[in-house]
Amino acid sequence: MSVVVNALSCKCPNCKKGNIFNNRGSLLLFKIPKMSARCKECDFKFEREPGFFFGAMFVSYALAVAQMIASLIVFWYFIDLSPLRVFLIITLIALLLGAVNYRVSRSIWIYLFY
Repeated sequence: MSVVVNALSCKCPNCKKGNIFNNRGSLLLFKIPKMSARCKECDFKFEREPGFFFGAMFVSYALAVAQMIASLIVFWYFIDLSPLRVFLIITLIALLLGAVNYRVSRSIWIYLFY
């Protein structure tokens, strides 16, 4: 359970204290967060090899699809909005959670190979 919490909070997989990303407040729309090369606490290198985070795209895609399907179920089936409104809400949610998906997908990818 603590592995999931540490991955979602973007903590270092080695020491569980340092942050993977430099700026905590970078969850703004369209602002890609800056990732540290190494952990400030234990000097753990996050990127194992060039192109290591290529696979994180697939994790990000899976997160985005899960969020979109959950939004579709909530807003179409339970709240019963029109298809156009549901589409606009899903698009807005996907745009707003893009930076969050970026951070979490990279963190999950690091934890998968730690």
